[in-house]
Amino acid sequence: DGQKMKMTLMQHFAELRRRILWVALIFAAGFGAGWFFAPPLQAFLTQPLLAVWPGGTMLYTGLADGLMIQFSLATGVALMVAAPAALWHVWAFVAPGLKKNEKRVIWPILLMSPVLFLAGAAFAFYILFPIAFKFFVDLNQAAPVPSVLMPAARDYLSFAIGLLKVFGVAFQLPLVLVLLNRIGVLRRSVAVRMRRYAIVMIVAAAAMLTPPDVVSQIILALPMWALFEISILFMRRDQ
Repeated sequence: DGQKMKMTLMQHFAELRRRILWVALIFAAGFGAGWFFAPPLQAFLTQPLLAVWPGGTMLYTGLADGLMIQFSLATGVALMVAAPAALWHVWAFVAPGLKKNEKRVIWPILLMSPVLFLAGAAFAFYILFPIAFKFFVDLNQAAPVPSVLMPAARDYLSFAIGLLKVFGVAFQLPLVLVLLNRIGVLRRSVAVRMRRYAIVMIVAAAAMLTPPDVVSQIILALPMWALFEISILFMRRDQ
């Protein structure tokens, strides 16, 4: 029996190593694709700023800026490509040991997580960026002293990608709340009673995670509040 258990354990390690290798290969392929598509991707990410700033110019502050931008964008693409694959391999590895009711809870969450992340990033890109960037451009151009607006390309991309990540993570709120409800940690009645406190926490989180302007904070707080209310609809009613 001991030898059988040892072999079973070794088989699990072999399977885990094989799945990690597949994810690594997918990451490498995503990095290669990201390296090739980095220039059009940079143009795409910069478009919301240039749309509200006609004739705007980005600043490269060092000789290696172009290389570092291409490397960071390629890495971001690789992570975006590899993350769903990693989630699937994690699911395939642990699923045989789960009960049917546990599978019914977890697999929809794994399926919806990338979808909600992309929805949050798209919301930031198409809704927040035009409003926030116009606010910043107008504010800088209205400076009371002679000034030239020329943001560094690396700083802008870091700022923009950071906001995309923030909104992508923020849109995971329904999954977290529904999961806590389904495993018995959070009762629906408790979530309803805590609504006013949740709204305060959402507003505080939006203030910390977005640029220091009221418009950006409202744009994040409102969808998070809506997602909180949607989460309550999908929670099991108290028995």
